[in-house]
This record gives sequence, structure tokens and C-alpha cells, in this order.
Amino acid sequence: MTQLITKPSPHSVDVTLDRLEAAIKGAGAIVFARVDHAKGAASVDQVLRPTQMLMFGNPMLGTPLMQAAQTAGLDLPLRVVCYQNASGDVHLSYHAPAEIAATHSVPSDAETITKMTGALDNLTNKAIAAD
Repeated sequence: MTQLITKPSPHSVDVTLDRLEAAIKGAGAIVFARVDHAKGAASVDQVLRPTQMLMFGNPMLGTPLMQAAQTAGLDLPLRVVCYQNASGDVHLSYHAPAEIAATHSVPSDAETITKMTGALDNLTNKAIAAD
């Protein structure tokens, strides 16, 4: 069973991901891509509520995980999706690093997994902070 962590945001999808991107860069990590799924849907005449994904990572954390299990490259860089649901509420969601560890037979208490868990929690909390 996949452990999906979901947090509500008081901001729009755009603002939430702008804040997440700033937090990631401020932490010295790399933003590899920002995908606007709603824009992609519109390009084929489909409608999708605001939905964007940010792909990011820090080679200092990701490399040891891939050294332990190269298949972890399937789940790295990390990804966070931000979306507006049918009620208009905005949420951030991501896979728990412990789930990534389990998928690739890495101990969930490995130092890299502990650091990723803390970093994801911290970064996403900054993105959704009310300020």
C-alpha cells in the first residue's frame, strides 16, 4: 500500500508551488522540472483543474540512495504534486520516502531516508505556511 502524504494549502496552486520552489532553492537543492498538467490537458482540448508537479532533488541525498539500490532512480528526483480539488481546496501530495525505500529494498531507517523525510516535511510546510 502506497503511503501518500497530503497537506492542505491556503494558497493557489501557482503560489504554493512558487513557494515550494523558493524553499527548495533556498535549501540548496535543484528544481529539475515544473509540469503544468492542466496546461497539458488544455493542449488536447481537455479540462483539468489546476494541477502542477515539481520535480527536485539534492544529489547529496539521492546519490547514496541510488548507491544502495540503483532502481531508486525510478523514484528520484523527488516529486510533489499540487492540485485544486472539486471543492476548490488546494493540496500538496507526495510519496513518503519510507515507501520509496520499501519499494527498492532499502531500510526505512537509513540515514538518507530519514533526511529526505525531514526535508520533504520542512519544504512542504514552508510552501503551505499561512505567513
